[in-house]
Amino acid sequence: MAHHLCVIPGDGIGQEVIPCAVEVLQRALPDLAIVEADAGWACFQRTGSALPEETLARVTACGAALFGAVSSPKHKVEGYRSPIIQMRQRFDLYANLRPTRILWSQASQMIGRPQPVDLILVRENTQGLYAGRERMQGDEAIAERVITRAASERIARVAFELARKRERKRVTIVHKANILPLTDGLFRDAVRAVGAGYPEVTIDEMLVDTAAMMLASKPAQFDVIVTTNLFGDILSDVAAVWGGGMGVAPSLNLGEGMAIAEPVHGSAPDIAGQGIANPCGAILSAALLVRHYWKLADVADRIERAVYGTIESGVRTPDLGGQATTREVAAEIARRI
Repeated sequence: MAHHLCVIPGDGIGQEVIPCAVEVLQRALPDLAIVEADAGWACFQRTGSALPEETLARVTACGAALFGAVSSPKHKVEGYRSPIIQMRQRFDLYANLRPTRILWSQASQMIGRPQPVDLILVRENTQGLYAGRERMQGDEAIAERVITRAASERIARVAFELARKRERKRVTIVHKANILPLTDGLFRDAVRAVGAGYPEVTIDEMLVDTAAMMLASKPAQFDVIVTTNLFGDILSDVAAVWGGGMGVAPSLNLGEGMAIAEPVHGSAPDIAGQGIANPCGAILSAALLVRHYWKLADVADRIERAVYGTIESGVRTPDLGGQATTREVAAEIARRI
């Protein structure tokens, strides 16, 4: 049975790296059926919608999507809202998975302090300060932070299910309950309650500022991190340094019967069109989709080995100290599949 994928390149370097990821996916999954769709700032400028209904219909029909990047207007534009945030909420993609691994020697050399980093950050993806509840009240701009028990419990289950299958079987709850006792207190307590049903998994917790420091200095201590939306967004970028930077960082937005993979980097207008964008983040994001949505671990393993083998061989884009083009890196990865 064919695997159906909606491909949305978006803006900037998304137009360059997403076709590379599709090429690699097609090499690994010959039965892959591609449906193309449009979204992003350029789409908004052309059509008046950053996320057309036709695109939503195509994502719904496929069940899986690969999304590139979006540029954002410098100032508030009436009617424009980030399409990826819209899709996360529209499809209830409540879990954002962001792994960070050092699987090649060069990454350790770049950082200068080799550590066996292998962690995954599990981020609640629909609530917190990203719930979109902002308003003006006189001269005050107010944003509401939304945390519910139900959302906290279901993201906890994702984290503990992942942890129970990993070697170290440890979950770290990251919060700021000392300052935000109602919202973060509810999150922490709900996660701990779910964790009680996983006796094989060790649970600890850490304040977010401490977690940021430890991710920057001693990331090897972490296994699975579970946290709220904004904290997860920031901490996963800190962790990405240990995996080679934003050009290599993958992510997957996962819900019930629906998933959207997206590289963590943005549209990078400063390098767009130059052919030097790193396609590895997009390709590794596609591998996450293969692993967690289509449940094809062996295929995901092949893609990941090809990516890290290519980096190890010295075929790298400039952000990793190499001289290869986007297409050259992608071609080498595809060759290794």
